Amino acid sequence: MLEASFLNLSDRCPTDGVVSVWPAWEVREDRGNTSWFTVRLAFPDGARVDALAVVSEGCVSLEDVRALPALSLDDLAVLADWIEEPIFEACGLAPEPAGDPGPGRRARPAWPRGLEGRRLVAEEYRAAQEDGYDPVLAVMHATGHSRRKTLRLISQARDAGYLTPGHARR
Repeated sequence: MLEASFLNLSDRCPTDGVVSVWPAWEVREDRGNTSWFTVRLAFPDGARVDALAVVSEGCVSLEDVRALPALSLDDLAVLADWIEEPIFEACGLAPEPAGDPGPGRRARPAWPRGLEGRRLVAEEYRAAQEDGYDPVLAVMHATGHSRRKTLRLISQARDAGYLTPGHARR
């Protein structure tokens, strides 16, 4: 039985999960077709994510997502990276080229996960502090993540011992 409160996709390896995509239904309209696909991301420990993806006018979007254990907002952002390619393959669309993120999507630099990523976060953080810049903005720029995800990465680097505690405990 799973004991974690969140699934933590960012801490998992993509090869650990299996993504399955199959057609749910299709509606034909004057302008074209709208198709729905059922998506399942399953892990050997029993964790899973079920989603309903909609394909309309060449765009793919998620209509419903359910997870056991629950997904955090950061995991919801990571989910797209895990299921994007299998959805595109199932519906016959080509994924966007890596160099052109297209509208509504930004290119994110590759950033290692785990201890290596935490070490690099700490290096970026300390370098910005030494240069007199906002360390959180520096890490945001380096990783391409949102402020919330960046604060989480910084916290993980602190917990791993790469950074000093942010405040004294009473």
